[in-house]
Amino acid sequence: MLNNLSKQPEDKILGLAKLYRADDRPNKIDLGVGVYKDANGLTPVMRAIKTAEKQLWDVETTKSYTSLTGDAGFHKVMADLVLGDSVDPARLSFAATPGGTGAIHQIFELTKLSGNPKVWYSDPTWPNHLSIIKHLGVPAQAYRYFDNATGAISFDKMMADLETASTGDVVLLHGCCHNPTGANLNHAQWAEVTDLILRKDLVPFIDIAYQGFGDGLDEDAFGVRHLASRVPEMVIGASCSKNFGIYRERTGLVISLSPSAKEQPLAQENLSYVNRQNFSFPPDHGARLVTMVLSDPELRADWMAELEAVRAGMLRTREMLADALRRESGSDRFGFIAEHRGMFSRLGATPEQVLRLRDEYAIYMIGDSRMNIAGITEASIPTLAKAFIAVGV
Repeated sequence: MLNNLSKQPEDKILGLAKLYRADDRPNKIDLGVGVYKDANGLTPVMRAIKTAEKQLWDVETTKSYTSLTGDAGFHKVMADLVLGDSVDPARLSFAATPGGTGAIHQIFELTKLSGNPKVWYSDPTWPNHLSIIKHLGVPAQAYRYFDNATGAISFDKMMADLETASTGDVVLLHGCCHNPTGANLNHAQWAEVTDLILRKDLVPFIDIAYQGFGDGLDEDAFGVRHLASRVPEMVIGASCSKNFGIYRERTGLVISLSPSAKEQPLAQENLSYVNRQNFSFPPDHGARLVTMVLSDPELRADWMAELEAVRAGMLRTREMLADALRRESGSDRFGFIAEHRGMFSRLGATPEQVLRLRDEYAIYMIGDSRMNIAGITEASIPTLAKAFIAVGV
């Protein structure tokens, strides 16, 4: 059997990380892998998480399973964080998952159980969306989203493409901090998208992996809350990896919104089913820590303060890089970097320019020129600005 397997395409992001590790140049800069790093190049354990872990060690009495869809306390605090008071909780169903990727996978599984409708995704989108879609055999089509020349959203083209969607199709939207571009819908655009979804009878699917990294916890949830307050049904894949800094704990959650409390049990039953078929019981350690942090006023306040410092630091980095590029290029064509939000921006470099940045300047980024803003330090900004202009970006 094993000899009959086919070679699978290498993950471009993981492949880039491998190349970076093998590079022995002391001045190398990693703008590839999407992991938050502080000014020292480390991904720290957040203070509130560390405190919660110590508390959990003292009080935890069992490592037995929770349930097929995870702990109800985790469901509640995450629903409050993501949705606030925008919906009736009786309409919500949940499934805890191994990370946000697991949540995305389980939602695609759910679409297959519901008749396998077409899923519309932004061009570009997070590459793993496309990989899972292909792996599961989900019908899909891109809608135009980003103008590489201006660094802005191609909103008219996006709306024109979604106008061609059919009743029951699923529209995959990034809740905030769009990956890979960093370009987000504004309030008015969210309202227009919501109106189109209602008029066309489409189903919104929100991937929200960076809440708190953009404009703040509540502001970053504006789009998902606006949709939830108006649409009859939707699905949400939420990740705790970034905003709680618990990447290796693999903590994610599917939230589904049914038309009414009457239909909710059927959605919950199917979420339990897809979990059982894939991994049975989800991991609990990260979910338990998130629950503790969000339920304890002191821990929550400390977490929010540290998260705000992370967010503010990335905004400062954006502004400093945009300023350095303005000075180096003598133009404002890189102003979009300061306007984008989250961990990523797409620089607008060609694949050839990206290769030159790697070969000549030891600057590593994905071939589509997505760069991880959290991988930039104040000391590296002058080097980056000079290199970007030198290769012709």
